[in-house]
Amino acid sequence: MFNILVVEDDRNLNKLICAVLKQNGYHVFRAEDGEEALFLLSHEHIDLVVSDIMMPNMDGFRLTEELRKADYNLPILMVTVKDSFEDKQRSFLSGADDYMVKPIDLNEMILRVGALLRRAQVSNEHKLVIGDVELDYDTLIVSRNGESIVLPPKEFYLLFKLLSYPKQIFTRRQLMDEIWGVDSEADERTVDVHIKRLREHFGPWPEFDIVTVRGLGYKAEKKV
Repeated sequence: MFNILVVEDDRNLNKLICAVLKQNGYHVFRAEDGEEALFLLSHEHIDLVVSDIMMPNMDGFRLTEELRKADYNLPILMVTVKDSFEDKQRSFLSGADDYMVKPIDLNEMILRVGALLRRAQVSNEHKLVIGDVELDYDTLIVSRNGESIVLPPKEFYLLFKLLSYPKQIFTRRQLMDEIWGVDSEADERTVDVHIKRLREHFGPWPEFDIVTVRGLGYKAEKKV
């Protein structure tokens, strides 16, 4: 199930968008400004953001810019009353992936959300490059400067997931559900075992670290 964060200071519209997303099978988080959104993003795995532009404390432009600076590659859909070309241009230049003008057609929003998520999956499912390191999803190979390591599937998918969302914290339960499946009978300590093996493989590599977040889970941090 995809996690979507709705950032909108109009509480009634926020609730309406969330309700429609839930009806279409998405798991939804809510925030009322950019600062609250950043806090949520640092604690939850989010696959897509739907954001207003005009909000208190931190507007949608700055939120998008901050996410891109922090290497969050998740899709961002802007939803706003601002309909001038300049506003659209600024949205895309700040890092937004799509743009809708209020009042929005909620059915169209669902179509756009689905398209953005499919596009993100396609781009993330094949290769991931971090400095001199390349992860090939199709072959389960991690390579660097001519050296190649073929990982067991679960180890590769775990590493690929963490590196696809640098700085984002994943709980053991989240990782178990996504990589082993929600029906898996494996213990959450299985994640710890796989993380230990990944550190044995890649601990000396300077491009990234796998960090334990005490009491929460794990995250990856790029160092290049």
